[in-house]
Amino acid sequence: MKKKILFAIPTLGGGGAEKVLVTLLNNLDENKYEITLFSMFDSGINKKYLNNDIKYRYYFKKLFKGNIHILKLLSPKLLYRLMIKEEYDIIISYLEGPTTRILSGSPKHKTRLINWIHTEINNQKTVTQSYRSLKEAVKTYNKFETTVFVSNTARIAFENTFNEIKGNLIVKYNTVDTTHIINKSKEKINEIEFDSNKINLISVGRFIKQKGYIRLLKIMHTLINENINIHLYLIGKGELENKYYETIQKFNLDDHVTIMGFKDNPYKYVRNSDIFVCSSYEEGYSTAVSESLILGTPVVTTLCSGMEEMMGSNSEYGLITENSEEALYKGLKRILTEPKLLEHYKLKVKERRELFSTEKTVGEVEELLDRK
Repeated sequence: MKKKILFAIPTLGGGGAEKVLVTLLNNLDENKYEITLFSMFDSGINKKYLNNDIKYRYYFKKLFKGNIHILKLLSPKLLYRLMIKEEYDIIISYLEGPTTRILSGSPKHKTRLINWIHTEINNQKTVTQSYRSLKEAVKTYNKFETTVFVSNTARIAFENTFNEIKGNLIVKYNTVDTTHIINKSKEKINEIEFDSNKINLISVGRFIKQKGYIRLLKIMHTLINENINIHLYLIGKGELENKYYETIQKFNLDDHVTIMGFKDNPYKYVRNSDIFVCSSYEEGYSTAVSESLILGTPVVTTLCSGMEEMMGSNSEYGLITENSEEALYKGLKRILTEPKLLEHYKLKVKERRELFSTEKTVGEVEELLDRK
C-alpha cells in the first residue's frame, strides 16, 4: 500500500525552496507514495511545473498582507482542522514558518511529523515571527520527530540558537533536476547578446535585502571606475526592484548592468556567462549557486550557509569570500584581473557536478520517508 504523504508550503512562488520542492515531488517514486501538496495560498510561478500525479490543494485563493499575524490568533489545532482535515501517514512542512505551526496541530499520534529549514537561523526572532511567543515556537518544533536542514551550517546555527529543541536534526541536500537544467541551458538566447569583449557576470535570485544586490551594485561601480571591463545581469523579481534601478542611475551603471526580470529558463543565461556572483548576506543552500556549478559557470560568493559544502572549505571549486562588501569586492577584483584563476575555476567547477545528482538527493529523502 502506498504511503499517504502531505507536503505543505506557504506559496509556490519563485523562490529557491519552492522550486526545489516541486523538483523533489516530481522525482519521488509514484509507486511508493501518494503525494499531496498543500499550499496555503494558491499563488506562485512554480505551480505549473507540478506533475499531474501530484494532488494539489490550497486554502486561500490569494495572498494577503498580515496573514502571519492573523493566523496567530488561531491555535495550531484549529488551523489544522480547518486547512488540512484529511489523515496522512506523514505530514511535512517544507519551509520554516506558518506551515510548521499549522502542521504541529495534527491530532494523530501515529502520523509522522517532519519539517524542513532552508535558511541559517542565528537569532530566535527570525523563527518566532510566525508564533505567539518563543515558548510556542519551541513547543511546536519539539512536536516534530525530524527537522531537516539543507546544509550542515544551517543545522549547527539552529542548534546553537535553539538548544531547547530536541528531536532528530539531520541534513538533506536540495534536489535539483540536473538533466533538465543542462538541457534547458542549451536553448537559444534571443533578447540579449553577451559582449565577448567584456567579462559577463550574472546573479539569479529574488530582489530582496537578503541577496545583497545593493552592495553588489556598489562593487560594480568601484570596479568599473578601475577600468575593469564587465557587465552584470540580474535575473529575478521582488520588492527592491525600483531601488536597484535608482542605484543603477545613481552610479551611472546603465551601460554596465541589465535587470532582466524573472525568467522561466535562467539556465541558458547562466551557462553563457563567465562568472556567477552570489552576494547574499545569508542563504540556506543556494539553489542558484548549485545550478551554476552544474552548468560549469565559476562562482564567486560570500561565505554563507552551504557554500563551503558546495565549493570546499578552501575554495577548491569556487571562490568564497568573507561576508562583507569589501571582501566580495576584493574577491571579484582578483578573479577579474587574474585570467589564470578564472581558467582554474572553469576546470574545477566541472568536477563538482556529481554532488548534485538527482538520483542521490531524491534517494536520501525516500530513505527518510521509508523509515518505520
